[in-house]
Amino acid sequence: MTTDTNVPDIVIVTGMSGAGRSTAAKALEDLDWFVVDNLPPGLLATMADLGGRVKDAVPRIAVVVDVRSRAFTEDLHTAIAELEARGVHPRVVFLEAGDPDLVRRFESVRRPHPLQGDGRLVDGIARERDLVREVRAEADLVIDTSGLNVHELRAKIVSFFGTDTGGPSLRATVVSFGYKYGLPVDADLVVDCRFLPNPHWVPELRPKTGRDADVRDYVLGQSGAKEFLDAYTEVLRLLAAGYDREGKHYVTLAVGCTGGKHRSVAMAEQIAARLRDEGIEVQVAHRDLGRE
Repeated sequence: MTTDTNVPDIVIVTGMSGAGRSTAAKALEDLDWFVVDNLPPGLLATMADLGGRVKDAVPRIAVVVDVRSRAFTEDLHTAIAELEARGVHPRVVFLEAGDPDLVRRFESVRRPHPLQGDGRLVDGIARERDLVREVRAEADLVIDTSGLNVHELRAKIVSFFGTDTGGPSLRATVVSFGYKYGLPVDADLVVDCRFLPNPHWVPELRPKTGRDADVRDYVLGQSGAKEFLDAYTEVLRLLAAGYDREGKHYVTLAVGCTGGKHRSVAMAEQIAARLRDEGIEVQVAHRDLGRE
């Protein structure tokens, strides 16, 4: 067991091949994390021991783990349990992307998927997605890189880890979206604002967005809007306390309306403001704003 009091902060970066693991690792390295690429899960505990025992202890270690065998999920679960037993509480970052994005990325570099064998590229992607399903479900942070370039992904990593001290505080991302464009695949919680009247049908409000004061006032002035915010804030307060107890550091909250322009934008901004009042670090993203 680790006897040194210098217990490192460990982040495990994993996810779909082609979803940006290498870009995320490079971003963490630029943030002064000690990065180890393609480390077998069985060596995670050894790495944690070495990081805490060296003379100049390594305070922050990022480990990139990818699919190398059918025992991937079991091996990773075992390694994480061993770390927990040693007093090290790793965080798992899972990088996700849609099939069209993954296919395009593999085709652009002209290399096969590591699991496709003699089959097609899409077959390898399907096998991997099935293999990592449980890891994705239990990850602390899921980042959907669909449509992102390397600079945008790097910015996301910096936003999560740029000022990271390894403490237990919860960080929340509030994402507004339009249902007609699909659900955000990296959302932990989804709420629907379509129970409120749509400003789209008010001629003077239609060209504006939920960031404009008159649209915000219209949305918040509707029957049930304040009650919803009060009730959802209480739910989030309870969840935040539970996440803290369970060691979950990141949560993505999705707020949807029809087009992601008016109601969801206004409500997302209000939810974010209330979370900040609770002492939670929050970033806001309006996924579909300007998409129409």
